Amino acid sequence: MTSTCVALIVAAGRGRRFGEGTPKQYLDIGGRPMLRHALATFAAHVGVNAVRVVIHSDDRELYDIAATGLNLLEPVTGGPTRQDSVRLGLESLAGSGYDTVLIHDGARPFVNYGTITRVITALVKSPGALAALPIYDTIKRAMADPVTRVLSTVEQTNLWQAQTPQGFHFSDILAAHRAAAGHSLTDDAAVAERAGLLVQLVEGSRENFKITTAADLSRARRRHYEAPATVRIGSGFDVHAFGATGTSICLCGIHIPHDRTLVGHSDADVALHALTDALLGAVAAGDIGRFFPDSDLQWRGRESAFFVRHAVSLVRALGGEVIAVDITIFCESPKVGPYRLAMGTRLAEILDIAVERVSLKATTTEGLGFAGRREGIVAHATVTVHISPSVPFSGMRC
Repeated sequence: MTSTCVALIVAAGRGRRFGEGTPKQYLDIGGRPMLRHALATFAAHVGVNAVRVVIHSDDRELYDIAATGLNLLEPVTGGPTRQDSVRLGLESLAGSGYDTVLIHDGARPFVNYGTITRVITALVKSPGALAALPIYDTIKRAMADPVTRVLSTVEQTNLWQAQTPQGFHFSDILAAHRAAAGHSLTDDAAVAERAGLLVQLVEGSRENFKITTAADLSRARRRHYEAPATVRIGSGFDVHAFGATGTSICLCGIHIPHDRTLVGHSDADVALHALTDALLGAVAAGDIGRFFPDSDLQWRGRESAFFVRHAVSLVRALGGEVIAVDITIFCESPKVGPYRLAMGTRLAEILDIAVERVSLKATTTEGLGFAGRREGIVAHATVTVHISPSVPFSGMRC
C-alpha cells in the first residue's frame, strides 16, 4: 500500500522585528512573499500529496496572495504559540488518511528538494525524522550578571542544529501533541521525544536557515539575488486511442473535424497532456496523474488547458519562466497542417508566452505502429524553462 504524506507549514507567527509592519513570513524575498518559496517547493515535491498552512486569523488576505496558483488545502487558523498552531493543524487533518506528516516553519524559505526527500525516506523505517546540521563551533553557556559572561563550555561532541521539516508518522505525532498540550517544548522533535518516539537525524542544508532577525532577512535577500539562474528541460509523452465515431477531436486546444473521437483523460487532448507532463518534468514535480488523476470524476470532460495552466503556475511559483515549447504530433489522420497556425496561437495563449516561442510539428509514422495503423494519436512535448531566483511575482492567477 502506498504511503501518503501531507506537509503542514506553520506560518501563524506575529514576527514584526524588521520595522516593515508586515508579519515576516509575508515580506518580500526575490519579488515573492517569503512564505511562497517554501509553499512552492512542497507543492512541487512528488513525495508530498497535500500541503496545508497554519495562518493567523488576521493574515488571510496576505496568505491568499502568497498561495496564488498553488494547489493547497484550505488553510487553518493557528493558536497563541507555535506548539498550539502545530497541534491545531494536525487536528484539522485527523481522519484524512495521511500516513506521515512533514512539519515545516514558514520562515525557512530555502528548504530544498533533497532535504525533503531525506526526511520522507527516513520515515520508512523510523517513527520520526528531522533535518539537522552538525555543530562544529565551540558552544558556550552564558549568564547575564550584570554583563553577559561565560559559565561553561558545552561539550561539542554529538551536538546538532535542528531544522525543519521534521517528519513523523501522523497518528504518533498527533497523539504526542495532544499529550504535550500545556507543556512548553521547543520543536516537534521535542514533542516526539517526550512521547518516547525515536527521531532520526538526516542531513539538512546550510541554505535552509530560519529568518529570525533583520540580518537574516538581509542575508536571504542578498542570497536570493546572487543565486545563479539555471535552465531546465522537460519532456512529456502521451498516447490516446481512437474510440467511437464522432465529429471532432481536440488537439492543442483546437477542435479539429474527424470521424472518430479520442479516448482518454478529460477532453483527451493528447498534445496538451504531453505538454503538461513536460512542464511538470522541468521542475521535477511528477506527472499529470499526480495532480489530476483520471480516476477522479471531476476531471471528466475538463478542458486540458486547465492542466497546462496549473503546471505553468507551479513553474512560475518556483521562479521559472517558460522559454520555448516544441510539440510533435504523430498521426495518419486527421491532417493537422491546416490547423497548425490556430493550434500554435492557442498554445501561446494558454502558456502566456509569445507565439514565436512555440514550435508545433506533425508527422506520420509511414504506416508503422500504433499511429500508423490509425489506432490513435501520439504526442511528444519538450519545454525549456529558465529558473531565476528573482522573478517578480504579481500575485495574480494565471
